[in-house]
Amino acid sequence: MVPLFERKALLRKIVDGTAIQFSESFEIDGQDMFKHACKTGLEGVVSKVRDSRYESGRGTGWVKVTCAQRETLAIAGYALGGTKWDGMYIGRRKGNEFLYAGKVDYGFSPADRKELQRKLKPLIRKTQPYTKRIARRGIWVEPELMAEIEYRAKSAEGKLYPFFKGLRQD
Repeated sequence: MVPLFERKALLRKIVDGTAIQFSESFEIDGQDMFKHACKTGLEGVVSKVRDSRYESGRGTGWVKVTCAQRETLAIAGYALGGTKWDGMYIGRRKGNEFLYAGKVDYGFSPADRKELQRKLKPLIRKTQPYTKRIARRGIWVEPELMAEIEYRAKSAEGKLYPFFKGLRQD
């Protein structure tokens, strides 16, 4: 079996001069690389043992570490799948506008879902609170409650892999 650093050298020769982009590797302190990746908005890093042998499937020679970013965002509504909780819509204020920031599907315990529905019930409104309507069905609320949301990256549609971390208590 050929070690990683030799495989990468061979691969570089094969893809050199083609339209394929070679993914660079860096032999630096892992913590420094991780901090830099998070600071520049990357999803994270994959660390590999330099002289590791190739293993098909998941092995112990590679470790993926993802960056987590946090933001406090207003709750705009929630979705139900039948009668069951199916996530929460979030938004952010930008000037005079209230903009869609994504749908949070993960991080809710059964107690969280119950508490959120109890706190959101008196805030229910008939229309979406967003300045620009989105093509989603939901139970819309006045965007008064703020939630701590952790996510890995941003996309044009909103947050990638958002997790509910709790209501802001102020």
